[in-house]
Amino acid sequence: MTTIRLRQHGVLKWLFAGSLALITLLCTLMIVERASAHGYVQSPGSRAYLCKTGANTNCGPIVYEPQSLEAPKGFPAAGPADGKIASANGAFPTLDEQSQTRWSKVNLSPGTNTFSWTLTARHATTSWKYYITKQNWNPNAPLTRDSFDLTPFCSENYNGVQPGATYTSTCNVPSRTGYQVILAVWEIADTANAFYNVIDVDFGGGSGTPDTTAPSAPSSLKASAITSTGATLTWGASSDNVGVTSYKVYNGGTLVATTGGSVLSYQVTGLIPNTSYSFTVRAVDAVGNTSDASSAVTFTTSGTNPPDTQAPSAPTGLQVDGTPTSGTVTLKWAASTDNVGVTGYRVYNGSTLAGTVSGTTLTYTASGLAADTSYTFTVRAVDAAGNESSASNAVTAKTASSSSAAAWAPNVAYTPGTLVTYNGATYECRQAHTSLTGWEPPNVPALWLLK
Repeated sequence: MTTIRLRQHGVLKWLFAGSLALITLLCTLMIVERASAHGYVQSPGSRAYLCKTGANTNCGPIVYEPQSLEAPKGFPAAGPADGKIASANGAFPTLDEQSQTRWSKVNLSPGTNTFSWTLTARHATTSWKYYITKQNWNPNAPLTRDSFDLTPFCSENYNGVQPGATYTSTCNVPSRTGYQVILAVWEIADTANAFYNVIDVDFGGGSGTPDTTAPSAPSSLKASAITSTGATLTWGASSDNVGVTSYKVYNGGTLVATTGGSVLSYQVTGLIPNTSYSFTVRAVDAVGNTSDASSAVTFTTSGTNPPDTQAPSAPTGLQVDGTPTSGTVTLKWAASTDNVGVTGYRVYNGSTLAGTVSGTTLTYTASGLAADTSYTFTVRAVDAAGNESSASNAVTAKTASSSSAAAWAPNVAYTPGTLVTYNGATYECRQAHTSLTGWEPPNVPALWLLK
């Protein structure tokens, strides 16, 4: 009996350990999934972003995912509730703590300012909007709609376009003094949500304690892997009393790139062969204080570009798109890749070139074909140097039979089996009816069968 109990006890221990491991895995996956979303204001540093850098303390889990402040869109009519505006409706409640001294503040002046977003998921976008607190708002009470001027001082429509990995708004910030809060709203086009970031700012004349200390200059700037068109730059980290949030890379006096505060290298591209270049780097903190320039690194690119002899990969997934007509077949395929770039696609009917399209076009309509005839097509990709890929998979399509059917017209009595043509396609009547404008064959499949 003792042996049986011991064995049962061992089984229970293994079951318990396995359950804990499964729960841990599920929690980890949930955290990773949340961390893959979405976007935050990096400059001037938002409340959440300054939590991530350590300028704000005792912030809770937002330090791991400042990009996740997501709540229903439609502010101010909808969106996060009053008292939960900073936390995106309570998702990260510590951010809703509000007092004159609770959060680090970013120096800001009225007039033209830029707001830079870092987007970890590039959603199709409706708009970017920016609101600011009223001059005499209460900084020691929770943020509510009554705290803000509810007419955005800056609004940029984006018409459903997908932005890049970063986005910058240039806005005319209204005049204020002292401690104020700016609410930045990124409204998504293809979901019901938006992203809400509050930015604690000091316009001067108030009781805030703004950060005025610039980071130290980056050290040991070096260039390596120099080619005819590029090089790799590396440098030593700067230090700051609060934290470095980015590095700016300059080609001479021209800003060419901005990296993250933990990124200590940059791949320079697009240079001219056999040309001398001089680069410097400057560090920037969350409130925009900029360091002195690093020591310059100077190098000369190599003489010439090697010829491009690498062909693109073959297009994949070639297939017929839609139903062939008596004279046309439409094709589509998946994009090829190339070491430099695909500039075009060549469509072949058998071994004969039927036509070409640009490197960003992945469809082609072959026209002027004979009715009731089979054709076999392939596609090849081509790059700027004229290198042509091997052929895609072949696809065979048969054009529709020609028909002496009359063209469809309104106010005509049609009987089942009657053939008509409309926009180059042939249809067969399914049910007896008298046609009306708006009942064109493609619009009423219950009445017409595409042949």
